[in-house]
Amino acid sequence: MRMTMAALLVAPALLAQPGIFGGHGDVGTVLHPGSVEYDASQKTYRITASGENIWGTADALQYVWKKVSGDVSLTAEVSFPATTGDPHKKGVLMIRQSLDGDSAYADAAAHASGLTSLQSRETQGAATHEIQGSQTAVKKLRITKVGDYFYMSIAGEGEPLRPAGGSMKVPLKDPFYVGIGVSAHNKDAIETVVFKNVEVTPVTPASGQPKLYSTLETITVASTDRRVTYVAPGRFEAPNWTKDNMLIFNGDGHLHRIPADGGKPETIDTGIATRLNNDHAISPDGTMIAVSDQSQGNHQSQIYVAPIGGGAARKITEKAPSYFHGWSPDGKTLAFCGDRNGNFDVYTIPTAGGAETRLTTADGLDDGPEYSPDGKYIYFNSIRGGLMQIWRMKPDGSEQEQVTPDDGFNNWFPHLSPDGQRMVFLTYEKGVDGHPADKEVMLRVMNLANRRIAILTKLFGGQGTINVPSWSPDGRRLAFVSYQLIP
Repeated sequence: MRMTMAALLVAPALLAQPGIFGGHGDVGTVLHPGSVEYDASQKTYRITASGENIWGTADALQYVWKKVSGDVSLTAEVSFPATTGDPHKKGVLMIRQSLDGDSAYADAAAHASGLTSLQSRETQGAATHEIQGSQTAVKKLRITKVGDYFYMSIAGEGEPLRPAGGSMKVPLKDPFYVGIGVSAHNKDAIETVVFKNVEVTPVTPASGQPKLYSTLETITVASTDRRVTYVAPGRFEAPNWTKDNMLIFNGDGHLHRIPADGGKPETIDTGIATRLNNDHAISPDGTMIAVSDQSQGNHQSQIYVAPIGGGAARKITEKAPSYFHGWSPDGKTLAFCGDRNGNFDVYTIPTAGGAETRLTTADGLDDGPEYSPDGKYIYFNSIRGGLMQIWRMKPDGSEQEQVTPDDGFNNWFPHLSPDGQRMVFLTYEKGVDGHPADKEVMLRVMNLANRRIAILTKLFGGQGTINVPSWSPDGRRLAFVSYQLIP
């Protein structure tokens, strides 16, 4: 049979069996053919590659692979022999559907700059998204596939592997490709990355319940790039973003503060309020925080106000349950959701205390009220139309109108950007009742001028993800919490 020149170039690479893998070859368009050297005595793979990037809608890399099925983890130590070249040249632990350049995939990527990230392309030809890790100088990486979800684990020199935070969903069909790869991040360059102690391990179903991890993340709205701020076992929820670039979130009944770009959290003293839930927000002047707490009386939620730096909490509401959601722009009024006589409605109350005012009267749940930055509207979510949708009204409760279209989703918790031009909200599938935890959800953003909606990100989350306002002061980023159930 006569072979084409392309077949002659590709076939030798595909027939090679370096180490534990079945073959290797260039994926996508590369100017310089890549190669791999396997040293059995050192258990190393030395991969040399060209390639413009692993990003966008198509990849260009040298890939060393084997075909597998089912749940699997891939582990390796990754190092860069040369410090020259593009700082974003990368070595990846990659799981992909095919050897096509635009294939669906997920990878754990180590960059020469020290950045590590979980990257993925959900479907063939779609855009790549990433979750940037918070730790640099990572020695060892692992990517794990459990069902349709992928998560990354990391370790520094001499450390055990631990979850890096965040996860991505990429539905792959059996069989698929598992392997290691290199891209120079420069189509004209040739770069080398060394992988050591590479292991491909089946992930067997775990006995008992998986372990829950929470990840505090930020997302840049323009690029949709996500970055990990903090990850820990257990459940924490609902970040607020302070004027001095800190994030405040709740966990174990208390508030905690951490730098938005990473660090160690510290607990905020809120006096007698010691059973806080995920309804809290910072006053417009940045000096106070309003919270919902269940530690006193009959242990139904009541609203308190406390100093942002910690101190005695002052009770605002007398009736319960009351769940705080928003400050008026002048700081004089609080908006909240209250259950009165078996119906949840939106109310307001003076920050100084006093009588509450009922603003909604529709049957069913009205929740999540938040003032627009100009004070002209209160946005909220309501079930009155059958599915949960975003509505708005004047601060006195008049002119109630639906904002989100009837698009077949349940939409919760509207949060307005500092300039009032955009609104982010949490989206559940049609069949989900309420706003439960541990569900597949989306963060979507609406341009309020033309009512167009775009997906910011898809994630495993729900209750606790974005219950409260969490825009950065400059309106460029949002904070949220995602969750991972790890065997």
